[in-house]
Amino acid sequence: MIVIIDNGHGVNTAGKCSPDKRLYEWKWAREVAQLIEDKLKAHGIKAVRIVTEDTDISLKERCQRVNALCAQHGTSNCVLVSVHINAAGADGQWHNATGWSGWVDPNASSNSKRFAQLLYAEAEKAKLQGNRSVPPYKYWVGNFAIVRDTKCPAVLTENLFQDNKAEVDYLLSAEGKATIAKLHVEGILNYIKSTGK
Repeated sequence: MIVIIDNGHGVNTAGKCSPDKRLYEWKWAREVAQLIEDKLKAHGIKAVRIVTEDTDISLKERCQRVNALCAQHGTSNCVLVSVHINAAGADGQWHNATGWSGWVDPNASSNSKRFAQLLYAEAEKAKLQGNRSVPPYKYWVGNFAIVRDTKCPAVLTENLFQDNKAEVDYLLSAEGKATIAKLHVEGILNYIKSTGK
């Protein structure tokens, strides 16, 4: 099994930051993606980040990179997680939405849905479920290219909110980064166990 890790956005993507500019999604996502990769490798899991550049890489190119790995290793031997931070608004203001969510495509496979549920279970253990309504099936559905146009099971994670002051503090802390990396790793390990690979 190979775990493919996508870190959202790039240094040249406008607006993907906290209102006070302390937190930039592209930088945070790369740091946490690296933590996830390192922790998976420590468990003996083959893991690869598809975007090591700081600049933004188009969704088409990201999907092509994922699908090339699927062709190389076999789609059933691959799983993808795309790491992001959520935002309640695009107005540069602070908001009060909180919490973690995992997203799958409207036509997602049962494997993608199970993977999202396993990730959410770890977020719940870490008490990151937030203040919003959680779907009964424990995953959210969205038409995002990275989970729609890739061939393997795929989940896009929205790791708290970049426009919530308390969550920005947490995301920037060593504890917050470690906790979010851990929930991804545990969810991935549980997914791999569930596949029998």
